[in-house]
Amino acid sequence: MAEPQSKQAATIAKLTARQRAVTQEGATEPAFDNEFWDKKEAGIYVDIVSGEPLFASKQKFDSGCGWPSFTVPLEPENVVETVDRSHGMVRTEVRSAQGDSHLGHVFDDGPAEEGGLRYCINSAALRFVPYEDLESEGYGNYRHVLDDHLTQEGTDQ
Repeated sequence: MAEPQSKQAATIAKLTARQRAVTQEGATEPAFDNEFWDKKEAGIYVDIVSGEPLFASKQKFDSGCGWPSFTVPLEPENVVETVDRSHGMVRTEVRSAQGDSHLGHVFDDGPAEEGGLRYCINSAALRFVPYEDLESEGYGNYRHVLDDHLTQEGTDQ
């Protein structure tokens, strides 16, 4: 697997303004105006800052909210939940463990048959690694997670 990095100034300096605002300042990108809200391709999503694996397309679903939504993290130890009391409400913020990037929030209105959670994640906090690139990018050990899913959908990859 690709070795996750911690938060490094050189990596942060390469982020776009939106990526920096989201991951480092806790901003939220616009709904339906972000890179991955409707992406259906097979692969995994990693932290844009650290590269740590966070979510898989297998657990992605269309929640109608305009941001990528997932039922569970790919690697639960890579996702840290904290209480967020901003904007006059109490929510559960989701951050990456090694990169300490703000990812989004988790809510309890996800699909009941999948555990009932909805990880609502900013695309700007993520980098998508397509299924066919998992091996070459150091994430080959996650192919098996998607293999069953691809077989069930009849995808020829």
